[in-house]
Amino acid sequence: MTISAQIRWTVDGLEIEPRLVALLEAVARHGNLQGAARSAGLSYRHAWSLFEAAATQLGQPLVLRQQGRGTMLAPLGAKLLEGMVDVNGSLAAALREGEARMGEHLAHAEHIAGAPVRVAVHASHDLVLARMRDTIARQGDFELTLDFHGSLDCLAALRRNQCELAGFHLPAIPGARTLAAQFLPYLRSKGWRAIHLFDRTQGLMVAAGNPRSLQKLADLALPGVRFVNRQPGSGTRLCLDFLLMQQGVPPAGIHGYTHEEFTHAAVAATVASGMADAAFGIEAAAMEQHLDFVPVVNERYFLAARNAALQRPGVRALLAWLDSREFRGLVDGFAGYRPAAALRWMPATEVID
Repeated sequence: MTISAQIRWTVDGLEIEPRLVALLEAVARHGNLQGAARSAGLSYRHAWSLFEAAATQLGQPLVLRQQGRGTMLAPLGAKLLEGMVDVNGSLAAALREGEARMGEHLAHAEHIAGAPVRVAVHASHDLVLARMRDTIARQGDFELTLDFHGSLDCLAALRRNQCELAGFHLPAIPGARTLAAQFLPYLRSKGWRAIHLFDRTQGLMVAAGNPRSLQKLADLALPGVRFVNRQPGSGTRLCLDFLLMQQGVPPAGIHGYTHEEFTHAAVAATVASGMADAAFGIEAAAMEQHLDFVPVVNERYFLAARNAALQRPGVRALLAWLDSREFRGLVDGFAGYRPAAALRWMPATEVID
């Protein structure tokens, strides 16, 4: 059961909706409405209509357009944004505590007669987990909600009680503790446990025959090589950035480093379409698109959960499925994957050791 609470403000009857806050932040950052609208995922016309409606309701503008100088926050907009950052920060901890307490109250609701057994998982994108979701949906033994996000976003969602299990991955290489430090603020959360689910191989996805003869990460900076990247916050992007730093390869020298997609399948498809010469991702996704693959690093994929959640019916049902021969066979069927020797829950911080 997923619990989420939000802070909502109204000023003189105007609801300060999240889109409006995002626009205010973006205007402060970009200094022009066009860039702000783009970063907030809105058209210029829609963004301006939100500001006009707010100005009508409040009697004064939130932003000011300056001839030849873009758009800036008006005094009211600046103070509104400043106040929300200040007050929301102090309220956030209480809100998260409230979500956790409500979750405990509702933790046993699934015992009600006739209620379906459900479990919510946020996980870093993975082909095995996607196939698992489809298999469980066909079997109908329990309901699995699986949402793919970046590794850090998944752990943040677990901390906010927006899911019961969070999937993330870390490379199994010397010096990885430096990379893992970004995960520690989450993994140190009280009562968190983790389980090693499987290993998988990440590397360079290249066109069939490897026409550019790319053999190592440094080759991504060669003249004329076009790259497609994963989004910031994804485990794969964190891993790539760490490896580039280790090997002294500046990201700025990679053409296409800022060209981003949100899944392994998407970057593989981009290479297969000829729109990029290389991507960094899992071997299985490369094989699905009939690409060549240059292995670079082995990584371990984990699931994290609050200790209290491990006794919930939905979580128990999923964990039993993950410990089955069917799941191990599923893992073995994907290129570059190896199931963990045994499923063992450990304190979450142990995944870094």
